[in-house]
Amino acid sequence: MNGYGLYVLLAFGFTFLSFTGLYVFTKIQYNKEKNKFTSKFGALNPEQANLAKLQRINKEILSNASGN
Repeated sequence: MNGYGLYVLLAFGFTFLSFTGLYVFTKIQYNKEKNKFTSKFGALNPEQANLAKLQRINKEILSNASGN
């Protein structure tokens, strides 16, 4: 690598550690939010889930989420 091997390997290592840290942090935050939601609202049964899908605001949220 013409003398740049150490720089390249350090750059790859830093990027890998950064992405790994970001993944772990995001996963922890997701689990916290999911636990908060479950403790506040409980699990939705299929009837409640279907009713939520029919509501206008939820349709907008779901359509925007699937479009990204």
